[in-house]
Amino acid sequence: MTRGRVTISIFALLLILTGLAGGLFYHQISRPGPLSTPQRILVERGKGLGAIAHMLEQHGLLRDRLSFRLTARLLKADRDVRAGEFEIKPHASVLEILDELRFGDAVLRRVTIPEGLSSAQIVALLSETEGLVGEIDRIPAEGTLLPETYYFSYGDERQTILKRMERAQLDLLALLWPDRAPDLPFSTELEAITLASIIEKETANHAEKPLVASVFVNRLRRNMRLQSDPTVIYGVTGGEPLGRPILRSELDRETPFNTYRIKGLPPHPIANPGAASIAAALHPADSDYLYFVADGKGGHAFATRLFEHNANVARWRRLLKDRTTSSETVSK
Repeated sequence: MTRGRVTISIFALLLILTGLAGGLFYHQISRPGPLSTPQRILVERGKGLGAIAHMLEQHGLLRDRLSFRLTARLLKADRDVRAGEFEIKPHASVLEILDELRFGDAVLRRVTIPEGLSSAQIVALLSETEGLVGEIDRIPAEGTLLPETYYFSYGDERQTILKRMERAQLDLLALLWPDRAPDLPFSTELEAITLASIIEKETANHAEKPLVASVFVNRLRRNMRLQSDPTVIYGVTGGEPLGRPILRSELDRETPFNTYRIKGLPPHPIANPGAASIAAALHPADSDYLYFVADGKGGHAFATRLFEHNANVARWRRLLKDRTTSSETVSK
């Protein structure tokens, strides 16, 4: 055999061996992986390829970390792996896992902010929300946050979520304020949010919020005191729950928020109202009602005249007394 033929034969053998090795490697990285159930994995910011491969192996997603590292290097994808939380499907191959970390959508988490919380309570809730990071540098002004469900990715800043809540509040007001009912007894957005916060604390029943709003609007028009218990509580606790009935001394206490003592609206909101309460403040029901009290059925009884209201209050007190008697009888 001539030297040229030997060279060609060796070259052909190398090509075959390379092809076989390549085929074996492709089979290794494209075959189903060992993961048997869906699993969320967290790729932290700043984590290198080696650390990511080790984490994937530790969580049972890879048979060996080397194949993952080699694949990422060969595809020049080692710098494309993104930080975030990802859902990996069962039996995902090395190629599929790498593709998910490069191009897949990060898992979205959510935090639901209940309506009627104070700004301090919302900050506390965000501070306890798993997956958010960073400190909140200040407690926003009362009534400037819009309670909703907010979606976020693992590692998002708490301050960023708070800014989104402030922006959502401004956007909602920009939409609703120009279309408000005519001749309302207030002229600023702050006053509208202040009234909405009182409505929010008075009722969680969305259907009757416009009626509650009409009571307060009618009282403002007649220069009557609003006489709202939640405003008294805010003046006592600053937005925290009172945890007991209001005392007579607290009803008589002079605070800027005690609407049994002051006329008109308090100086600023007493909570962060939801969209339904804001809409009710800007579009109250057309009614002559001046009073309301709980009806014992999850709603309120409304009245135009004081004697009607007194009858509703007496009915409510009898219901409370009957419930207390019934409870004491059962406990014996």
